[in-house]
Amino acid sequence: MKQSSKAMLLTAIAITPLSALHGQTQVEDRMTTVAAPIAASKPMSAQAGVAGTVDSKAGQTSAASPQMTRDNGAPIGSNRNSLTAGDTGPVLLEDTTLIEKLARFDRERVPERVVHARGTGALGIFRATADLSDITRASLFAQPGKETPVFVRFSTVIHPSGSPEGMRDPHGFAVKFYTDQGNWDLVGNNLPIFFIRDAIQFPDMIHSLKPSPVTNKQDPNRFFEFFSGTPEATNMLVHVYSNLGTPASYRTMDGNGVHAFKLVNKDGKTVFAKFRWISKQGVKSLTGDAASKAPPNYLTDDLYGEIASGNFPSWDLMVQTMTAEELGKLTFNPFDDTKEWLDAPFRKIGEMTLNQVPENFFRWTEQSAFAPANLVPGIEASPDRMLQGRLFSYSDTQRYRIGANVMDLPVNRPRVPVVNNYQDGQLDAAMGKVDVNYFPSVTARKAVDPSFAPTPYKVDAIVQTAPISRTEPFDQAGRFYRSLKPADKADLVKNLAGDLGVVTSARTKVIMVSYFTQADKDLGNRLAKAVNVPMGDVNRAIAEYDASLDARYGGER
Repeated sequence: MKQSSKAMLLTAIAITPLSALHGQTQVEDRMTTVAAPIAASKPMSAQAGVAGTVDSKAGQTSAASPQMTRDNGAPIGSNRNSLTAGDTGPVLLEDTTLIEKLARFDRERVPERVVHARGTGALGIFRATADLSDITRASLFAQPGKETPVFVRFSTVIHPSGSPEGMRDPHGFAVKFYTDQGNWDLVGNNLPIFFIRDAIQFPDMIHSLKPSPVTNKQDPNRFFEFFSGTPEATNMLVHVYSNLGTPASYRTMDGNGVHAFKLVNKDGKTVFAKFRWISKQGVKSLTGDAASKAPPNYLTDDLYGEIASGNFPSWDLMVQTMTAEELGKLTFNPFDDTKEWLDAPFRKIGEMTLNQVPENFFRWTEQSAFAPANLVPGIEASPDRMLQGRLFSYSDTQRYRIGANVMDLPVNRPRVPVVNNYQDGQLDAAMGKVDVNYFPSVTARKAVDPSFAPTPYKVDAIVQTAPISRTEPFDQAGRFYRSLKPADKADLVKNLAGDLGVVTSARTKVIMVSYFTQADKDLGNRLAKAVNVPMGDVNRAIAEYDASLDARYGGER
C-alpha cells in the first residue's frame, strides 16, 4: 500500500472504535484477565475427578476380576513373574507372555504431532439455531434444532506433548462434526488470524519456533529472526503476546476457523464465510507470570473436572458472509489469513455443548485426526493460500502418524456408510467379501452423483510465484492494540519485551520494533524503551521498509 493510502486508512481506523462495529463478537472487547487458573488447585499427580479413574474410586474394590489373556485370547497363568530356569537361571525366550507384553509396550506410542502435540479432547453436541439453506446445502444447518455429534480437541501449537499447559502459544480449537453427510472438520485456533499467509512458509516458521537443532531449546533469536522477514506476522504476534496467549481455561477461549470458506446452496450460488466460536463462559486469560506458576495440567484438569461435575461448557457458532463482489471492495486480499473481516457482521447459527469426557485419552484425543480437507457438500475451500496447503498437509500427516486406515478408528469414523475402493494398508479391519475393487463395474454398481462435484469457477490469471499484492501488515495489529485496556497493553509490552529483549541481533530487534511501531506508535515507543532500541534506528528501518514495498509486492523479495 502506498504511504498516502496507508495514512488515510490509519486515520479512518483511529476514529472508528471496534466496539461500535462489532458489539460482543471481537475477543478484545470481551477479554478479562484473572489472577489464577480457574480450576481448583490440586496436587500435580491428582486427576480431574473424572468417573472411572482410580482417583474417583477412592479405594473401592471392583466387583469382578476377569481372567487375563494374551492378545490371541488365550488365558495366562502369571503376569508378574517371567519364565526362568530355576531361581537364579536366565529368562527363557519361550515365555510368550513376557515377549508379547514387552513387544506391545515398545509400540504404545505413535509419532508425536509436529504441531498441536499437547492436547485435550471432549465429546458433545452441536445444535443448529438457524436455517442456512439459502446459502449452503450443508445438512447440519438445514433447520433450527437439528443436532450433530461433535468431538473437540483443544491444544497448544508449538510445544511438545507433556509440556506445561501454561506456556505461551496460540491454542488449537478443532471441531469434528459427525454429520449425516460425512465428517466436517473445522480446524482452527483461539485467535482469529495466523502468522503467515502462504503454506510454503509453514515448515520454516515451525522450524524457527521449535527448539534449536543444536541446543534443543526454543530460542527467541531464531523465531524473531524469521519474523523480522515476515511483517504480515505482526497482527498474530500482538495477539499471541497479549494475555490471550495464556488462557485461564479452555472453556474461556473463543475459537476461530481463521480461513475463509466457500458456501454453496442447492442452486449452486456461492458466498464466502468465516466461522467463529463465542465462549458462553466469557474470555478469561492469565498474565504471563500467573501462567508460569500454574499447575502443568491446569487446562485439562479444569475442562475434565467441570464436565465431570455436570458444568458443561458451551459456545455459540457465529458466521460472517460476504459475496465475491463485496470481497472485491476490501482494501486487502480477502483470503489473507493474517487479516480479519472486521467490518462484516456476525450471525449466530448454532450452539455447541461439551458434555462427555472420552473413555480413553489415547483412543480419542491422541488418535483423533483433524483435516481441513474433511468437508461436506455445501462447504468448500476458498483460494486462501494457507488453507490450500493445509488441505493436503493435515490429511497427509495423519496418514503418516497413524496409518492409511486412520479414518476407520472410532474417533475419526464417519457416522454414515463409507463407499469407495480404498483397500489394504496397515490395520485394515474391513469386513465382508468384495471382489469388485474398481470403478466402473456393472456387476457391482456404485453411484456417483454429479451434483456433489466441486462448484465450478473461472480462473483467468497468470501462473506465477509471487506474494499477494493487496496487503497492509500493520493496521489491524494497531487496531487490536488500541482496543486493549491499559493493563492489557502493559502486559503485552512486558510479554514481548521478555522474549525480544534476549535477542542478541541489533538488526532483528530494530526491525521487529519498527513493525510494532508501524502498527501503533505508542506500542513501538514503549517496546523500544523496554528492549533498549533507539527510535532513530527504528525510524530508519521504517523508511527502508516503505522504500522496499514495490519490490516486495512485485515478487522480487
